[in-house]
Amino acid sequence: MVSQGRSSKRDLRKSNTTVPCRLCSMGYSTSLSSMLLPLLLPALLLLSFLSSRVTAMPEPVSTLKMERIHRHLEKINKPAVKSIQSPDGDMIDCVLRNKQPALDHPLLKDHKIQRRPSQMPSFKGERKQQNYTSNMGRRAWQAWHHVGPCPKGTVPIRRSSVQDVLRAKSLFHYGKKQVNTVPLAARSVEKPDVVSGNGHEHAIAYTGSRQEVYGAKATINVWDPSVESENEFSLSQVWILSGSFDGSDLNSIEAGWQVSPELYGDSRPRLFTYWTSDAYQATGCYNLLCEGFIQTDRQIAIGAAISPVSAYNGDQYDITILIWKDPTLGNWWLSFGDNRLVGYWPAELFTHLSNHATMVEWGGEVVNMQPNGAHTSTQMGSGHFAGDNFRKASYFRNLEIVDADNSLTAVQDIAILAENTNCYNIQSYKSSVWGTYFYYGGPGHNSLCP
Repeated sequence: MVSQGRSSKRDLRKSNTTVPCRLCSMGYSTSLSSMLLPLLLPALLLLSFLSSRVTAMPEPVSTLKMERIHRHLEKINKPAVKSIQSPDGDMIDCVLRNKQPALDHPLLKDHKIQRRPSQMPSFKGERKQQNYTSNMGRRAWQAWHHVGPCPKGTVPIRRSSVQDVLRAKSLFHYGKKQVNTVPLAARSVEKPDVVSGNGHEHAIAYTGSRQEVYGAKATINVWDPSVESENEFSLSQVWILSGSFDGSDLNSIEAGWQVSPELYGDSRPRLFTYWTSDAYQATGCYNLLCEGFIQTDRQIAIGAAISPVSAYNGDQYDITILIWKDPTLGNWWLSFGDNRLVGYWPAELFTHLSNHATMVEWGGEVVNMQPNGAHTSTQMGSGHFAGDNFRKASYFRNLEIVDADNSLTAVQDIAILAENTNCYNIQSYKSSVWGTYFYYGGPGHNSLCP
């Protein structure tokens, strides 16, 4: 304990003003200046630092960027007749059918919306069916249905936000696939258009090239795979392809389900579409995030979450995707589930696909950005390898293609491909009920996939 004499010595210091304090009652005294100086100095230094930071911030650039983002959002977020807040956080805008973003495309200036296809494809022969998705028919396809649907004469469009755009690499890249157009190394004319460079990895089945195809169909079970990094994704889809696989004129129409934290801001599996007419360079986009795909249905929102999803060793829930070319007008239609007509890609958007497709692919794709220098742990499908089979692995079943007379036929011969089978793999089979089908997927990073 400090002596009283030491305290008295402080009190006698000239020109110091003392103030009462808790320590003074214990025999201490302190000056006002000596108390405030240690407190004021750090505060002044902090204010000086913050002032320099504010001065150095490129505020005009940020302001211009925000202005561009808002202009773009005004372009794609059309005025809504009704807006629906989905339980999963999405805002679904019910937009008048003839005011949707697709019709802003310069090639569609005089386009008249086709309300229904002239003809649905019909299956040749007998098709045995068995329901492997218990309770699917008694549940909504998408979470927002618990609040919806949209009024007649409108279409549901998931609203894009500033945060959605800011997660993208740039405004130009928002809603677009980041695809390296360099072809797969040592790919022959018979190999499909997949890209193993730029981190894209696949496990797919595909038809032989250079045949005339007018559509494709498959049933896919839906999972919620883990995605390690925000700029990675995991998807399962159908590709309809035509054009040069090693040039810049590849035409592609795509649909399926995907988990993409960068695009949607969460890890829910969502129905998606995509199109391009120049090998992913400038044309096309996901969903309705640019001009192109024309929506006709008022109950299915492209980009909205799919619910429920499959459980490991439990109930399996799947979706059916059918894409085909209308034999009269040439538009490429999309059907979801039990022949629910969602909309179409107008024939005017394409070059090679204005005639027919030359290849179909079915399967999974992930982006591997090699976080921390190792292979990503982003899962494909269920996150389990093909050998785990039903209720554990992901599947595509009842693979079918549409021929020139608008008939669906079961696919007889397919090839399969996976770039790294220690990370993701695929196995194909045939049965009387599932027709041609395959299991696929994997966990990504593991002891054999370092």
